[in-house]
Amino acid sequence: MSSHDWTFLSNHTHVLVCIARDPSARMREIAGQVGITERAVQRIVADLVEGGYLVRHREGRRNTYAVRAGRPLRHPLEGGTDVRALLDVLSEPVGRATARRASGGRAQRPPAR
Repeated sequence: MSSHDWTFLSNHTHVLVCIARDPSARMREIAGQVGITERAVQRIVADLVEGGYLVRHREGRRNTYAVRAGRPLRHPLEGGTDVRALLDVLSEPVGRATARRASGGRAQRPPAR
């Protein structure tokens, strides 16, 4: 792996974010967004279901998934943080997230013009 190939988040996180954004996304769509094979997405989804982070719902011939946002993250360094907090950070613009953290967790309004 060259120094240009790494990312800060794992493929498990990328798949979880894709499903949170579109619970009915097809494995092929997720694979394309994440940049991995459909088979890798299937393995990751199976891991997330087995770990209790996703719940599978059968709708006809398709599966949809629900994210269990209250589940804690798995690594000891992430203790006390749940999936919801991770998804919140990844879904809001960087400037707003930084301002919210700087204000002690309160959302700041943009200055009036």
